[in-house]
Amino acid sequence: MSPMRLFTVALCALLAWCAFGLFHWAVGDAVFAPDAAACAALDHRAACWGVVAHGYRAILFGGTPPEQRWHAALAAGLLLTLLTLSSLPSCWRRWLGAVWSIGLAAIAALTTAGQTDVQSWGGLPLTLFLTVIGCAGGLLLGTLLALGRTGRSPALRRACTLYIECLRGVPMITVLFMASYLVPLLLPGAGLSPLARVLAALALFEAAYFAEVLRGGLQAIPAGQYEAAAVLGFGYWQTCGRIVLPQVMRTMLPAIVNNLIGALKSTSLVVAVGLQDLTGALQFALADPAWRPFALEAYLFVGAVYFALCFPLSRYSRFLESRFRPSSSGRSFNV
Repeated sequence: MSPMRLFTVALCALLAWCAFGLFHWAVGDAVFAPDAAACAALDHRAACWGVVAHGYRAILFGGTPPEQRWHAALAAGLLLTLLTLSSLPSCWRRWLGAVWSIGLAAIAALTTAGQTDVQSWGGLPLTLFLTVIGCAGGLLLGTLLALGRTGRSPALRRACTLYIECLRGVPMITVLFMASYLVPLLLPGAGLSPLARVLAALALFEAAYFAEVLRGGLQAIPAGQYEAAAVLGFGYWQTCGRIVLPQVMRTMLPAIVNNLIGALKSTSLVVAVGLQDLTGALQFALADPAWRPFALEAYLFVGAVYFALCFPLSRYSRFLESRFRPSSSGRSFNV
């Protein structure tokens, strides 16, 4: 047997042994019932998924008051439904804007109905809202920054470049700390809630990254298209809105989705400024000392939730890449 084949057989045997051991740890000998005594008897020889069965509501909703959890769950479900509809090419019609308007109005009604206090929401709904609102605001501002950085005005180009490079040169946690602790000191009369300041910080931070993605798309547009638009009598904003930006968005959609995935995972940093997102909500599930030794299983559950959110986005990015890949004739493939 050749050395390469021997190495392959040994590697396969090692992987099979690891998979067998992992199966027994995670499934075969694991405890699934919310029984702290049975989990303690395992002495960490197998997984205790009982911590998830015991505290999944606390993990998914954080510090959300029990009477408000259905508000948060319904709002998050509506948001996921809107995002799913928006991902289907068959739904890329004008009526989608009306559906978004109705859905956002319903979500706003849920966040203000009765004694609902959005500031106390946490867990998965808060993670989704931070991601969607932060990325939506970041994409809008990033589009303006990209246009300004590629525009004709030298002063505007320098200002946009300075903003982009400054925000991309610092970690997100720095921006969150400044928005949460420095802004109230400098602007005590602004009256912004902690959640609003964090949302603004996320949008401003993500705008710098979206701007660089869109700038690459703007530079790929041939100069002849701008000249043709000028011949047809189009102004600057007409050229951008009807000719340039639709092509840029179509070309850069995979990169935009990748930025969205990064933003979704980065929302876990808000726990440092007092907001209990999906990761920060674990402290509510592990508040009971009897369950605290099984934090590993709880973190694995949270990781599975993040994977369930990020993996479809990753596959969707690949789908968009194949759908809009230009063919040799200059047209795009339709999948």
